Amino acid sequence: QVQLVESGGGLVQAGGSLRLSCTASGSRFRIYRMHWYRQAPEKQRELVATLTSGGSLTYADSVKGRFTISRDNAKTTWYLQMNNLKPEDTAVYYCKSDVWEPGLSDLQDVWGQGTQVTVSS
Repeated sequence: QVQLVESGGGLVQAGGSLRLSCTASGSRFRIYRMHWYRQAPEKQRELVATLTSGGSLTYADSVKGRFTISRDNAKTTWYLQMNNLKPEDTAVYYCKSDVWEPGLSDLQDVWGQGTQVTVSS
């Protein structure tokens, strides 16, 4: 079964940068899309960025020009580079993949455990 493990969160001052990582492990799987979501206290979970296996990128308007989603050449680790961070970016960030595994007819959602990002003003 596919597992996603995140790392890279922390505390940073406004204007600073962080890079989140999401590493996939398991046997015989294919990730069609990787998403980064975030959830701030008392707010709904928000889709921040998506990268498809074909290389298509989409971003929420609130992060365009500041955040970049990417992956390594082995396609096992995805990144979210966050620049010019603002206090309103404070949230728990989650990666979520749309995954195919043998024996399944549909893609399944697999979530990471979440990592806290706190931006101080």
